[in-house]
Amino acid sequence: MMQSTYPLLNTINYPSDLRKLKECQLEQLCVELRQFLIDELSCNPGHFGSSLGVVELTVALHYVFETPHDRIVWDVGHQAYGHKILTGRRNVFKTNRKFNGISGFPSPKESQYDSFVAGHASTSISAGLGMSIADAMLGEKRQVIAVIGDGSLTGGLAFEGLNNASVSPNNLLIVLNDNNMSIDKNVGGLSQYLMEITTSRTYNRIRYKVYRAFEKIGLMNESKRKSLLRFSNSIKNLLIGGNQNIFESLSIRYFGQVDGHDVLQLVKILNDIKDFKGPKVLHIKTKKGKGFAPAENAATEWHAPGLFNKETGERIVNTTKGTKEPPLYQDVFGETLLELAKVNDKIVGVTPAMPTGCSMNILMKEMPDRAFDVGIAEGHAVTFSAGLAKEGLLPFCNVYSSFMQRAYDQVIHDVALQNLNVVFCLDRAGLVGADGPTHHGNFDLAYFRVVPNLTIASPINEEELRNMMYTAQLPNKGPFVIRYPRGNGVLVDWQTPMKELPIGKGVCLKEGKDIAVLSIGNIGNTVAKAIELLGSDSKKVAHYDMRFLKPIDEEMLHDIASKFKKVITVENGTIKGGLGSAVLEFFADNNYLLSVTRLGLPDEFIQHGSNDELFKMLRLDDQGIAQSLRLLV
Repeated sequence: MMQSTYPLLNTINYPSDLRKLKECQLEQLCVELRQFLIDELSCNPGHFGSSLGVVELTVALHYVFETPHDRIVWDVGHQAYGHKILTGRRNVFKTNRKFNGISGFPSPKESQYDSFVAGHASTSISAGLGMSIADAMLGEKRQVIAVIGDGSLTGGLAFEGLNNASVSPNNLLIVLNDNNMSIDKNVGGLSQYLMEITTSRTYNRIRYKVYRAFEKIGLMNESKRKSLLRFSNSIKNLLIGGNQNIFESLSIRYFGQVDGHDVLQLVKILNDIKDFKGPKVLHIKTKKGKGFAPAENAATEWHAPGLFNKETGERIVNTTKGTKEPPLYQDVFGETLLELAKVNDKIVGVTPAMPTGCSMNILMKEMPDRAFDVGIAEGHAVTFSAGLAKEGLLPFCNVYSSFMQRAYDQVIHDVALQNLNVVFCLDRAGLVGADGPTHHGNFDLAYFRVVPNLTIASPINEEELRNMMYTAQLPNKGPFVIRYPRGNGVLVDWQTPMKELPIGKGVCLKEGKDIAVLSIGNIGNTVAKAIELLGSDSKKVAHYDMRFLKPIDEEMLHDIASKFKKVITVENGTIKGGLGSAVLEFFADNNYLLSVTRLGLPDEFIQHGSNDELFKMLRLDDQGIAQSLRLLV
């Protein structure tokens, strides 16, 4: 677009510039900011619908509050694109989510306006509460605003934060961005409650006047706050005959509902309530994808749509006409789960708010009574699955690898300790590309390997994934972890008959005489390409697909130790604690003296970029692995 398309936005380099505008200019600024997002994201894909839905809120917050001194804590960084554009990153927004570009999520390393990392959901209230209390203790006169939305209030951590906020002295402002959506449609009683929560213009008007009156005569100190809140709730009951809402029950002042797309109204109410003492909730209603009709009508599909035509709304699929491509691993999971459920009536599916993202929606469509979306609540998903398994069902609990970190205790205490037959399918294991360090699934091999009773498997291709899922649902298998990467597999014809795999047994893919390469998971395909790059030296290299990290194939390792003096392990997981560590431990425990080279993800948080760029940077692409092999042949 021409620069003149954004006459106001182009004058806003930082929020201090925004605050120089007249209130009557804010609506036009919102129009320009929304159009800028549509223009940029149509050709540089990212999270689309969420940020469109909070344009007016973003402008209002930075207009009313003195950021960066005042803190905005975003929950689910999908909402923060407009925030980034208004805080010094408009001219570099074209690098969003690109290698060496700006992050798709708030990052304090990137900007002082990003007050807290927000890659996972339901964190803003707890983080904001901590910041609010810390500022008070340190004598900082600072406002802290926690923006929670896109379904994040379904997460248990959000409830814990609310509960603590109700009893701790603080002035936290919680903005509840209620759009009835996370990525898929919100589920659960709280979602329904927010849809039905009773509001009264008369009640809100009278309560506002009461607060102002008390404030003028000095009755708004902390000791009087809860009694005044109870008094205002009595006013509500008299006026509308209803029970006080969940926030007021926790002694947190509630204001709402407010039209989240009326920027002038938002500015007014934020100015009205910002100086009120004690915790408070501003409940705004927004529409995900606001301002772009296709996104408004299909919010799930337009959460992160990829390339699209901004004029027609047509999504651009980058495939070669007539070419049949391997499927996404998530779709192999979804189709296979449905196949298994049709013949095993004990199978049920569980996912925390990601039915489309992990393809659990395939089972949901065909067997809606046997698939459960529990909301953004990973810990609950695991313990709920444990309860299902305890009574004889066989849950396939699908959780993104990085999100499973939030349910680690539940896996140990509620599943592994009782040796329950829950199948954990970890989608997005290993590097995930543009979502970056908050979403990379680096750690699951390492953090699960230490847990007793778990079987841990990782397929090299779609056929192995199907066979592992089939094996996991056979009787008496106990807790079973299957991890697989984001993106496409390698087999075009993947719907092969399923068969049982022997637990803890790997397979030799290629014979060799000098070096043994041990890989686990999809990265084994990259290893195979790397070996081919060696030319005539490839004859010296044997390649083993371990398939299982736990139990590891000890018979195979004994055989390898008797034949080779040089071993290389390769994994798409942290180099500390994973396959390489397991192999080293085995050789040390059995007094084998071998040269072992470990290739994997380094002990650091890895930036965002395409997977091709990241694997190349880390020397885990075919060229990098081939170079490591050349040093040994």
